Amino acid sequence: MRRNGLGRRRGWGGLLAGVLVLIGAVVPSGRAAAAVPAHLTLEASYSSVANGWDRVERYLDTTPGFRQEQYPPDGRGDQDGQRLTFFGGVKQPYSGRFLLYSAPGWNTSAHEVPVLLVHGANDNPDRAWANPGESGGYGCGSASCPKTGLMQYLTARGYRVFAVGFAHKQGDNLLQAQEVGDAVALIRGKLGVPQVDVVGWSKGEMSARSYVSSVKPSWGRPYAGDVRKLITLGGPNGGYDYPFAHGWAHDFSIWPQCGGAVNAPSPHLRVTCYGTYTAHPEFSFAPTGGQDVYPGQRQMLARWDSAVGIDQTQQDWYTTYYGGQGFYTDGGGIQAAIDAGSLIAPLHRAGVPASVTTYLLAGGAPSVVGILNENRGPSDGVVLVASALDTTGVATVGGTALIALANHLQLGWDGAASAQVAGWLN
Repeated sequence: MRRNGLGRRRGWGGLLAGVLVLIGAVVPSGRAAAAVPAHLTLEASYSSVANGWDRVERYLDTTPGFRQEQYPPDGRGDQDGQRLTFFGGVKQPYSGRFLLYSAPGWNTSAHEVPVLLVHGANDNPDRAWANPGESGGYGCGSASCPKTGLMQYLTARGYRVFAVGFAHKQGDNLLQAQEVGDAVALIRGKLGVPQVDVVGWSKGEMSARSYVSSVKPSWGRPYAGDVRKLITLGGPNGGYDYPFAHGWAHDFSIWPQCGGAVNAPSPHLRVTCYGTYTAHPEFSFAPTGGQDVYPGQRQMLARWDSAVGIDQTQQDWYTTYYGGQGFYTDGGGIQAAIDAGSLIAPLHRAGVPASVTTYLLAGGAPSVVGILNENRGPSDGVVLVASALDTTGVATVGGTALIALANHLQLGWDGAASAQVAGWLN
């Protein structure tokens, strides 16, 4: 099972390999490329890229404040596939490094406003936007996965498409928001345009929205006024509490003593698996025992218990959600994790500027295979529809839409979802 955005995942095989050629940066034909922002260093550029992309560049943001984030010690969060080569063979890259993918036609296609795609948790620009089948069957939310995605859909319709790739698959959204701003600045410089449209899927909505809302670290750069439209796909605009509401079922895919290997946090600190009671502070949502591996997941949390209740069929359901020692588990509960640094309330307070027209897309099919789908209300299997379409703090709502037959993992490639995104961009 695979976690895309907020959804959970298994490690499928079938990763594409290729010979990569290190070359210099390219100046777009017919335009004078603007100078790269002073805080960015172009470290490498790759032209032999799988999944239909034209090129990939690796940049380093030298701004003091970026740090080496913690990774799961057993390697489940390491970079893989071609991304490992793009990050210079480093499995656990420094969070100041990011990738900028460019699609064919990035400097020649007709649409004046370029598009930046921002992927979700435990994902990458390849699987998310260009080859949903990279992880194999069910890796895209369906038994049979397509070989092309939103990138090819938009490119075929004359859009100039880019995507950002992050060093840490579950990283701090405040750091990744700075890199969304970096990517926008780079695109503007390459093409000589004043603004970029940004599409954020699932957790990618958090970093994209944090950027335009100037929700940032104390050392971070504020929003530069360079985004025309923000489109969110299955984004937890109102937060999510799925792991705490369905904790017992959630744990078995994570806890190694239970046979789990998914790169995701657990609502528990201690779990009994096959008669053995073990602790794994590295899987915690909140910083615990010197471990803080999943800050990006903590930042998406919000309580929905008063609106839709809690799944009371799960073992230790009460202590899982509210904290304490249960029969088989022990944990701090969702409120402690929220208090440790959720961004939902700060984002609502900061608001999306009125100059950024915002569109919200939700999936309506709780049909993600391999997980206990979110069943406390209408959902895409992971995010409640009410959260995905929550417009709190959004000053200019351009539109909302529900793709009734798409689950959380399908929103990046489903035909109806892609057509809706293209319509909003146009």
